[in-house]
Amino acid sequence: MTRILGIDPGSQRTGVGIIDVQADGRVVHVHHEALTLLSAEDFPARLNLLAQGLWRLIETYTPNEVSIEQVFLSNNAMSALKLGQARGAAIVACVTRGLPVAEYAAKEVKLALVGKGSADKVQVQHMVGVMLNLKQKLQADAADALAIAITHAHVRASAARLGVGVRQAWSKR
Repeated sequence: MTRILGIDPGSQRTGVGIIDVQADGRVVHVHHEALTLLSAEDFPARLNLLAQGLWRLIETYTPNEVSIEQVFLSNNAMSALKLGQARGAAIVACVTRGLPVAEYAAKEVKLALVGKGSADKVQVQHMVGVMLNLKQKLQADAADALAIAITHAHVRASAARLGVGVRQAWSKR
């Protein structure tokens, strides 16, 4: 069994989702939540809250691997910069605990879960619920984090079948 921590980084709220990948390839829900960072007095304190929250989850759930969404382009430069900083803080929080981190673009996640890179959030959330047999409505950031974890599970399985590395299995090159 492999435990994967999925992260949907954000500067105000970061979604986290944890799944187990069984030997037969089934994915099983373990935990999900949104780490709310707005209680911090300033942005550096938000990044600290993010790192502390991830360290708590890593200690509690002991994942083997981490998957995180890549930064997307934004019309607002300041928002994109803050998102990049939150993403960097999340990556550092994980690698300082010795965890390998895989990165996936939003289109890759949508393609892996729904079958088309232009799928909308509602379709992705629905597929997360179906794949993990979850009945309750998922908070959007946590659902995205679970989707990223599921994507990594699928890519890992494909890479293993092909006998290549994870990035090579997903690469268009």
